[in-house]
Amino acid sequence: MDKNNFIIENIAKPHELERMFRYDSKAFKKLFSHAWEQNPDSQVLAVWYERLNFKETAQSEKATLLQKGFLFMGILAILAGISARIIFHFVEQHTIAPINLAFGILPFIGAYFIYKNKPQKKVLYTLALLFLISGLYLNMLPLSNKDSIILVYLHLPIFLWGLMGLAFTGNEYSNSRTRLAYLKFNLEFCILYASMAISGMLLAALTMRLFSFIDLDIEDFYFRNVVLFGAAALAIVTTYLVSMNLKLAKNITPYIAKIFSPLVLITLVVYLITVVSVGKNPFLDRNFLIAFNGILLGVLAVTIFSITESGTDDKKNISDYINFALIVLALIIDSVALSAIVFRLSSYGITPNRLAVLGVNILIWGNLIWIMVSYMRFLQNKTGPSPIQNAVAKYLPVYGLWAAIITFTFPFIFN
Repeated sequence: MDKNNFIIENIAKPHELERMFRYDSKAFKKLFSHAWEQNPDSQVLAVWYERLNFKETAQSEKATLLQKGFLFMGILAILAGISARIIFHFVEQHTIAPINLAFGILPFIGAYFIYKNKPQKKVLYTLALLFLISGLYLNMLPLSNKDSIILVYLHLPIFLWGLMGLAFTGNEYSNSRTRLAYLKFNLEFCILYASMAISGMLLAALTMRLFSFIDLDIEDFYFRNVVLFGAAALAIVTTYLVSMNLKLAKNITPYIAKIFSPLVLITLVVYLITVVSVGKNPFLDRNFLIAFNGILLGVLAVTIFSITESGTDDKKNISDYINFALIVLALIIDSVALSAIVFRLSSYGITPNRLAVLGVNILIWGNLIWIMVSYMRFLQNKTGPSPIQNAVAKYLPVYGLWAAIITFTFPFIFN
């Protein structure tokens, strides 16, 4: 068989053409040019022509979009780094609260989301107005260690995280799948940011060590002008990389969810058995109650991200039963925590901290009930996985709303 006529001689054998293309695509393309010239009316070769050339066109279009997105990301990263450095200067002067550093990063991530999703004007104006109000409000509060002010510092980032979700979802803010995509983005962002941050810390340690050999202590200067700038800029770069569907983060997150869910379940069961055996009482021990709530939030986060990564497959696997067990366990923990908080409120009176913890425990309890019922119906083959994901996605704004209530009302109620 003449090699130069391979494509022509196998024009009626799609399997052979595909086999050769996969074996040596470069050789196939060279032979294809000659075959296409000799057989311009062939429908089979016409399909191959579109396949090969469309791939090149798509790549060039992607490269153009990559350049535009990359340039905009670079500008935002520089602005975020400069903003964070300026804000840190005022934090050092004790004129503003450290939580203001969030405004050196989050608005720029939001700007990238807006650039990519192009939301309607009402969404854009809402985001701009709420960010502006939040920044002004925060800096009108007195710098104080009062419980109500500290609660603002703790809950304002949650509210801003909700605003970031609105920027991410854009015009599809009410779509459950888009909200779940935002949760996936957060997990992939954390993994990628942590990976690059570790590399950055190693570079920083190496740099300072090298300068120490020539008797120069650059630690303070390096932290203020390089580390801080880099940490803020890296957040924008990570956002860009995750939005470009980087395979590293997307491939690893499902495995993290599958690995951590059973480990968390085993750890919690052992921990709770130990707690009962040593006689720890969350009703009387305040620190233990705080730890109990921390465990609850951790379990909720692991469960939600595991549900987010489970996809839309109706087929059940061991992960679904592990998730259901985690939800039941979290519900037990939350019920105990709620009882302890009500006991402390009735015994010791109302404080901002107790009221805030009571509210968030009630919200989590309601969310867990919804997720548990949806999961139970799924495991009983009464529904698919969509109601479970809806129980997660549709409840997200409730947490943002509660964070807003605490942020904007508690300093006035508990003045």
